[in-house]
Amino acid sequence: MKRKLFTLSGCFLIIISITAFTNIEKTENLDEQKREPKNLQILPKDISSDDLMAIMKSFNYALNVKCGFCHAPQKENPEKLDFASDDNPTKDVARYMMKMTNEINEKHFKDHKKDGVLMQIGCQTCHNGHPDPVMREIG
Repeated sequence: MKRKLFTLSGCFLIIISITAFTNIEKTENLDEQKREPKNLQILPKDISSDDLMAIMKSFNYALNVKCGFCHAPQKENPEKLDFASDDNPTKDVARYMMKMTNEINEKHFKDHKKDGVLMQIGCQTCHNGHPDPVMREIG
């Protein structure tokens, strides 16, 4: 479990370090996001609010999307998001991509260091600021 957490942390550390110097639009419903997280399936259940927010902001940056891209609106107030809901199918895609990224990093990049920094892939590697990865033709 610690190894998976280390791998996940390494992956997001790269993304977070990129976003640290980037001005990101204010995310929607910040007060709602600061509450106790519910329905975490990939990220650690004991993740701090600040770490969770940093990871979510890194997704905003890497895909150039807002929170509503993955999170469904609340049923009682569609102006706000229901962060625990699984009603938006894009949230399942995001979970799958997180698992895939973790597996790739564990298998191929767990010991890949450059100048003492662990080099791993993240969302930005393929998405480059687009909701769907930009594909290029080979050959």
